[in-house]
Amino acid sequence: MSSAPAQARVQRALPPRRLARYRLTVPVDVTVLVSGVPQNVPGRSLDLCEGGLAAVLAADLKPGDVVGVEFRLPDLGLALHAKAVIRHQAALRYGMEFMALSPAHRAMIRYWASHLEQPLGANASASPLKSLEAAPASGQSTASSARGGKSLRTALWVMLAASFMVGGLGWWQWYRTWQELDARVPGKSESGQASRLRVPASAMMPLLIHRVEAAYPDAAQQHGVQGVVVLDAVIGTDGRVLELHPTSGPPALTQAATDAVKWWRFQPYRVDGQPVEVETSLAVEFRPQS
Repeated sequence: MSSAPAQARVQRALPPRRLARYRLTVPVDVTVLVSGVPQNVPGRSLDLCEGGLAAVLAADLKPGDVVGVEFRLPDLGLALHAKAVIRHQAALRYGMEFMALSPAHRAMIRYWASHLEQPLGANASASPLKSLEAAPASGQSTASSARGGKSLRTALWVMLAASFMVGGLGWWQWYRTWQELDARVPGKSESGQASRLRVPASAMMPLLIHRVEAAYPDAAQQHGVQGVVVLDAVIGTDGRVLELHPTSGPPALTQAATDAVKWWRFQPYRVDGQPVEVETSLAVEFRPQS
């Protein structure tokens, strides 16, 4: 019996909506930072306006959390990326306010909204582009109406073309925002910390728990080829070798070193108790036995 008053208090706490909202039910990917590592949370949108998005998310977020949002508007090929802050939360329903939404993305929303019917809510104002499509006054001629319709279509096409042109810039802005998101993680330094660290070999080799010795190629031994092969490596959070790139050493020995090191296993490298991916250098020495 107490749920109705509680719901009424939540509704009274919500600020009045200033922008027209439109119903939108599409998949939404929300990215959150957990201990400095981005994690994706699936969800589905409920409604959209230029200022924010309402969605149902399979996550436990709190008002004030900063997240990344990605979704596609129906009938438009480009994905919309934005940084948002959680403003409201009720059960699994979240209200998110966009932060630093690019002009191109705002134009995408307006273009999409101009093809919809009446916005949600009785007090919501009509779309600015929708008003341009209103029928001409009785005193206007048919020729004027045709010119107005052609001008509107031209403006819409120009707006859409501009959205495609700045698509690359939108991606760049999206990835750049992770520096700001990372700085907001509690307990992190002011400069932030990337999800992949550069770690010296002296710190990684003590964590080696399984080593496969490299097979010395017969042809290299016969020709007296010897030396040290150095490999740039990426070690995953589970200690597996994810990537290998030779940086120095005799070419005749590079493949043998790579074939062996890819089977090495390490204890996970941890930061604040959490395993992280690391970049390091690994060396394999080839020397004929006397």
